Amino acid sequence: MYDIIIIGAGPAGMTAALYAKRANKKVLVLEALNYGGQIINTVDIENYPTQEHISGYDFATKLYNQITELGVEIIEEKVISIENLKDYKKVNTKNNIYKAKAIIIATGTDNRKLNIENEDKFIGKGISYCATCDGSFYKNKNVCVVGGGNTALEEAIYLSNICNTVYLIHRRDKFRADQILIDKLNSISNIKLVLNATINKLNGNEKLDSIDILSNNKIDTISTDALFIAIGKIPMNDIFKDIIEIDEYGYIVSDKLCHTNIPGIFVAGDIREKSLRQLVTATSDGALAATEAVKYINQ
Repeated sequence: MYDIIIIGAGPAGMTAALYAKRANKKVLVLEALNYGGQIINTVDIENYPTQEHISGYDFATKLYNQITELGVEIIEEKVISIENLKDYKKVNTKNNIYKAKAIIIATGTDNRKLNIENEDKFIGKGISYCATCDGSFYKNKNVCVVGGGNTALEEAIYLSNICNTVYLIHRRDKFRADQILIDKLNSISNIKLVLNATINKLNGNEKLDSIDILSNNKIDTISTDALFIAIGKIPMNDIFKDIIEIDEYGYIVSDKLCHTNIPGIFVAGDIREKSLRQLVTATSDGALAATEAVKYINQ
């Protein structure tokens, strides 16, 4: 029997493990893939307090080493279901069953991808899913954004203050965004709209240098230093839908203290319903969820 089982070894999950272990709890972290989550794809983190420059991989590795040195147990197993029983929680993987007094869900989200050739190859080498994370690397350069919702427009507007020209590519002729964002977008001279178009090909050798777009059965090429993909996130929530309250977008509903609708089950990081998904908010959630889980157990 563990005190706390944490599902997910991204920044939120590993920070939760750090705080839970320092509270002298028996902690297990279950991770389906590798530790670090999406942050390992970030080449350079500049917006985390005290860290002027650190790669996402190095940040995740430092945090991983920190918790393993404390004695946190981390097992690479995919969780397939959880159960809320009378006296404990049960976490089921493909091969094992684990029991705990409390659970912290920190499975995060996955970026919705274009699913075209070279997309994975150029991640961190011209392909990004976060303008606020990586936009500063392309100061005074030409970049592209693809998408038509609020996030895509926000990314394009943000980048317009940094970059020379921002091409906003959307497969339709109208945006699925708030009118206030559309009005602001239309007022910015260095944002160029590329509508009724889809990305057909990503070009480059060691890094992205241009994209081919298909519009009206015609292929055009745009030279670009970066492509910011903003076509949505996929919350990693499939195994929790039958037990945890989830909002209309697939994110887990919680209160300000990271409590879900089930006592003893907490949530942290990008999988949580909230307005800002950044490294600093993920680690904050992890600390808060662990602190609340410890209180729950002690009571």
